[in-house]
Parts: sequence; C-alpha cells; structure tokens
Amino acid sequence: MGTQRLSPIALLLPLLFASANAASDPPRPRGVGPEFAKFYKDAASFTCISNPSIKLDIARLNDDYCDCPDGSDEPGTSACSYISPLSPPQPSRVKIGQFNETLALPGFYCKNKGHIPSYVPFTNVNDGVCDYELCCDGSEEWEGVGGVKCEDRCAKIGKEWKKQDEARQKSLSAANRRRKELVTEAERLRKEVEDRISTLQTQMQGQEMKVAALEKNLAEIERAEKGKVVRAAGKGGKLGVLSGLAKERIQELTENMSRVRGERDTARSRIEELEGILRRFKEEYNPNFNDEGVKRAVKAWEDYAAQERPAPDDARDRDLDELLKPDSESAINWEEFEGEEESDVDVLYQFEAYLPTPLRTWLDAKLRDLRVLLIENGILADPHTDTPESKAVTDARSQLSTATQELNNDRSELTKHQDDLSKDYGPDGVFRALKGQCVEKDSGEYTYEHCILERTTQKPKKGGGNTGMGNFVRIEKISVDDDLPVDGKGLGSGERYVLKYENGQHCWNGPSRSTQVILACAEKDEIWKIVEEEKCVYRMEMGTPAVCGIKEGEHAAPPVHNEL
Repeated sequence: MGTQRLSPIALLLPLLFASANAASDPPRPRGVGPEFAKFYKDAASFTCISNPSIKLDIARLNDDYCDCPDGSDEPGTSACSYISPLSPPQPSRVKIGQFNETLALPGFYCKNKGHIPSYVPFTNVNDGVCDYELCCDGSEEWEGVGGVKCEDRCAKIGKEWKKQDEARQKSLSAANRRRKELVTEAERLRKEVEDRISTLQTQMQGQEMKVAALEKNLAEIERAEKGKVVRAAGKGGKLGVLSGLAKERIQELTENMSRVRGERDTARSRIEELEGILRRFKEEYNPNFNDEGVKRAVKAWEDYAAQERPAPDDARDRDLDELLKPDSESAINWEEFEGEEESDVDVLYQFEAYLPTPLRTWLDAKLRDLRVLLIENGILADPHTDTPESKAVTDARSQLSTATQELNNDRSELTKHQDDLSKDYGPDGVFRALKGQCVEKDSGEYTYEHCILERTTQKPKKGGGNTGMGNFVRIEKISVDDDLPVDGKGLGSGERYVLKYENGQHCWNGPSRSTQVILACAEKDEIWKIVEEEKCVYRMEMGTPAVCGIKEGEHAAPPVHNEL
C-alpha cells in the first residue's frame, strides 16, 4: 500500500485552535490530537466517532485491531491504515449494516514539543522509519520495530525551522509590501485609462459636431458651385468669357510684338555693320584701278547713301517699351473683369433681396433645386465636368477630411482603451502594473525571456534568431497539493496563477510552441525553472510578489484543473 503524506501546514491549523484547551483535558490515548480528545474522555468505553451506534470496551482501544469502520479506535497504531474511500471492507469483525468509510482521524498525532505539532499517516506508524519531517519527536515509532529507535530532534529542528520561518516571514512581508505597491500602481494606470476614455468621449462629441458642420458646409458650397455656369479661361458670366478671350489675344499680340521688335533691332544692327564695310570700301579703293565691277559697286553705294531715310523715332521706341512692360500703367487690370464670380442667373437672384425673408428663402431653394435638376438632366452644363474643382470646394473638402480623420483616430483609441478595461489583469488588476516587464533566465545553451502578458522567447547564446515560445492569451487559476510547491519555492501554497502563452513559432514536425507560466509568491520577479513537458510545449515556473497574499474569491476567473 502506498504511503500517504500530509503537509504539516494542512495538519497544523486544527491543532492551533484546540491547543488553548489542551492543558485542561485528561490524558489522551496515544496518537490522539487535542481537537479529538473529547471523543476519548470516557474511561470505561469508547464510541466510534463516525458510527456512534458502535460502542467498544475501553480495552479494545489501541489494541492493534481495527474495530470501528472509521478506524477511530486505533489512533496510535497502523491497524486501520488500510481504510480509505477506495479500499474494500475488512472481512472480519464487520457487522451487518456496517460499511467501510473514510478515516475519522487525520493520522497519528505527534506532540513535537519545541516545534510544531503534526500528524503522521497511519501507514507510517511503527514502520521502522523515522519521519522527522512530520514527527520530529520520533513518537510514531514507539514500538521500536526492528530495533529502530527515533530520538527526539524537535529542539534542533524547531530552532532551525524558526530561523527559516523568520527569514521566510521577513521575505513574505517584503513581498506583500511590494504587492501593495503593484496594486496601487495598477489602480493608477487603470485610472489613467478611465480618464483618457472620459477625455476622448468629450472630445469626440465636439469633433462629431464639427464634422457634421463641415459636411453641411461642403454640401452647401458644392451646391452653390453646381448652380454656376461653365466658364471659359476667365471667371464670371458672359463678360468673364469675353475678357478671357481678349486677355489671351492681347497676350499673344504682346508676345509677337516683342519678338518682331527684337528681330528689327537685330536687322538694324546688321545693316549698320554692312554700311560701315561699304563706306570703308569706297574710301579705300584705288580709282586708277580699271575694274568695272568695283566701279559699279562704288557707284551703287553712292546712290544708296544719297537716298533720304527717316531717322529712328526714339519717342516711339520709348512708348513701345512702356507697352511691353507687364506692370505699366497702361496695362489692363484683368482682375477687374475676373474678380466677380457671377452666373447667368445672378440677375435673377438679385431681386430676392427685395422679397420678404420667408419668400426669399423658399424662392432661393426652389431656384437652386431647379438649376441642379436642369444640370442633372443635361439641359444646363455641369460646371464640374470640364473645369477643375474650385478652391472653396477643395478647402472645404480638405477641412472635412482632416476633421474626419481626427474623429476616426479618437474612435480607434477609445475602442482600444475600452477593450483594455475589459481585459483580465488578475486579482486586483495587479498584472497591469507588470505588463511588458521582462524577466530572463540563463539555462544552458539558451536564455529564456518572459515579458509579462506579452510573450515568452527562447534566445540562443551562440547566435541565431530568437524563437517565439508563445503570445499571451489569458490568465488561469489552478490548485496544487500543499506538499507540491512550485519546484520547492514560493512563499505560499495552494492556489497558483498561470499565464497562458500560445501560437508561438511553429515547431518542425510538431505544433506551434506554447508556454504556461506558473506563478507563486516570491519577494521579487524571477524565473526558477523551464521544462519542455512535451514537444514544443513548455512549462515555466516563476516567482513574483504579484500573487502574494491573495484570498479565495479575489479573482473572477474560474479555477482550471491542472495536473502538476
């Protein structure tokens, strides 16, 4: 039969409640704890604890034979150690109507003076082994089976335990203080999110009103622009079309005049150069040289020079210079003709000013609707078909686009913060204060990194890329046996919080990597152990003050069973 081990912490609590009255109780039978002494006060008989209908003579108490179905008549022996919820009934000494049930007593009671009282499983009583971790006084081996004698080591063990407990309590106090700091920081961070949400909601109300106003403004400007006639290069109505054509023609004439004048000046310069050559030729030729060609050339020059030619008119050139200047006083101010944006129906609209306000509003709407209807049916030209969008429409559209983008950005941020408030950050939201903080541990060829509520990573020390071991998905709570603390570490026992990381880098010929990080109470954040339980499925054991001093029910998430 396997040996049943019970944690001293689990067995200690009921003893502490009963210790106050222990001094006044009569002597108890061997193996009976103070909280069960009331069942053993009768000096003549004994009643089975879970079966009060069964009464035994006091001589059958601790006679190394199991008489009670719950084993309560053998608190100081191992005679009833076989009793468990799964074992069959004992064939002998079981009366009709009796049934085998759970042991009524937690085990053999060890007083352990100088240390902590405790219980030893009945299977350990007189088994020839000194169980000092539970029974430091050695009293469970009272029979001396095989000559074994267990000395009382409670003074030494108690002193060492007390020393360790003082250090443990000091560390636990520091861990609890650190957890309070983390909770305070988490509350501050949550308050920041709540305040930001409130600010965004107020800000968005104003932005929604602004967007609505800009949408209305754009629609009005587009409607007004749509009611205008198609224009030529100039602005305005018929006058604008005419001025635009005139402006283009005058510009063309001005450019040609400037070009012709330049060509004239070039030709004049060349003529003066040629006249100078001929003049020197006449003065320097030899009249005695009998060359008819030369004589005819000289004669032709003399006839050319004798002709009267008008002298250059400097005044006209000055006037021409003035006309060709773009900023001259004689230049036409085209803005006077292009400044007013008027349509062919402007004259019709002008008489609205003389009408009563209600009638003017009604008539304006009807006229604009009529013009839009005529444009949509192809009777009037759409001013936006061939002409670029006006600056007024472009500016209005740009303002609306900017305001809409700002509103959408705030909506996105608001959704992100609202989702953040609904997320599970553990008991008291404490993990909010640790989110994103990374803890590393060297382990052989790799360094393992845990960034809380974000990811777990395996980093090779000899180069190469990092391997993602999982991304955070949720927080769970599990229960473990009191005598199975995480790798022997942790300042508390019982409940453990687990951070689940999934969908990591795909494992060759296997699943995507995943990690469960089991958290236990510790004074500081530190990774204790990393184990690959299955292919690409990792278990990381870590200490943190964030889970210290948590009471049952503080976390909303339901416990998740996990075999550790």
